Amino acid sequence: MTGERTLFDKLWDSHVVAELPGGSALVAIDRVFLHERTGAAALNSLAEAGRKVADPSRVFAVTDHIVDTRPGRTDQTLMPGGQAFITETRAAAKAAGITLFDVNDPDQGIVHVISPELGIVLPGCTLIAPDSHTCTQGAFGALAWGIGSSEAEHAMATGTLRLSKPKAMRVRFTGRLNKGITPKDMILTLLAQYGAAGGKGHAVEFAGEAVLALDMEGRMTLCNMATEFSAMSGFIAPDKQTFDYLEGRRYAPEGTQWRQALASWQELGSDAGAVFDQEIEIDASSITPMVSWGTNPGQTIGIDAVVPDDAEAAPLDYIGLARGQAIKGVPIDAAFIGSCTNSRLSDLRRAAALLQGREIADGVKAICVPGSSRVKREAEAEGLDLIFENAGFEWRESGCSMCFYAGGESFAAGSRVISTTNRNFESRQGPNVRTHIASPETVVASAIAGMIADPGELI
Repeated sequence: MTGERTLFDKLWDSHVVAELPGGSALVAIDRVFLHERTGAAALNSLAEAGRKVADPSRVFAVTDHIVDTRPGRTDQTLMPGGQAFITETRAAAKAAGITLFDVNDPDQGIVHVISPELGIVLPGCTLIAPDSHTCTQGAFGALAWGIGSSEAEHAMATGTLRLSKPKAMRVRFTGRLNKGITPKDMILTLLAQYGAAGGKGHAVEFAGEAVLALDMEGRMTLCNMATEFSAMSGFIAPDKQTFDYLEGRRYAPEGTQWRQALASWQELGSDAGAVFDQEIEIDASSITPMVSWGTNPGQTIGIDAVVPDDAEAAPLDYIGLARGQAIKGVPIDAAFIGSCTNSRLSDLRRAAALLQGREIADGVKAICVPGSSRVKREAEAEGLDLIFENAGFEWRESGCSMCFYAGGESFAAGSRVISTTNRNFESRQGPNVRTHIASPETVVASAIAGMIADPGELI
């Protein structure tokens, strides 16, 4: 290949096995990660067709979506029939010879949290999972995206998938973030300004001074919501911080292989003269704490703003707000910290720092769900669990929990929740539950105030 190329071009070109008629290509898949909600279906369908997993060492599974997060959990779940998803995935994973991080495995957790923890995702690799937020792992300079069960089956059997190449977009966050502003506020600002369909048909590279200043966990938060932008994936060029994070992880290369991989990874970045199909630039210093007001993540405003005068009637009717109404001061019933967007150790540390010595408001139900068993252990070693519990939060086992209520648990019907999750769709967290998405800091400030509040007032 010659000429100046984008990072996406490099990731794509290095994985194309064959060009196919109609403009699509056969692309090599390096890693497949399943979960118990659809994993058994894909593995059993493969077996029923008389096919095997081509390379079991490249396929992983975890119990994270349906598994209960209450202390003392077992295979039983609140979701009727949920136990079968867990036991069937366990049996299918064993039969296929793939690695499973089971209910009480010390490395269990949300797919997109444990994959980086274990070094399963690596710069330059392709990784797929039957979960739309797989793009989280693009933070490591990987091409990662969500797929369906049938595509997972095809990839496991052949090591490839048929894809049409999306266009390339670069979103640059220039300048520096102000104190207390988070990666969640960055991505919500992008969504607020360009809409939930702004990235449709594109693979998005996040770049700029503010992005490079983020730690790896912050970068994961940013890439996590590329799917809410309707992008095929989101990713960030790997750098020394990326490599330092991955070195020594269980599935990362070692010794000579590490040095060889590092030399290759250091070439992963967009060339200076590379041309993108679309470019967006946002001044990071202009970003404020963001909160969603409607029923998609693009329907978001700053903490000191009011619901837009041109807001559509349907989301307003559902969420129970009015045009011109201030978002700050809206009473809440519940608060949730968790999900693959904001459940890592740095998220919990920042939330706990604001909670220290404070209590949540009377009548607010508050839950904190660590993103992995490792995160939970490390948080408890630092005493963060006690800070959450003393403030009035429930402290849970790791899992997806009430990011959406696949596990059978939900908030009370019709309640208003401030949440660190990535989606505020209708009934996402329970029947007629009204969800406002925000950063961990904003969730904590709101839980303390009993209403949507500015975290800057606590910093």
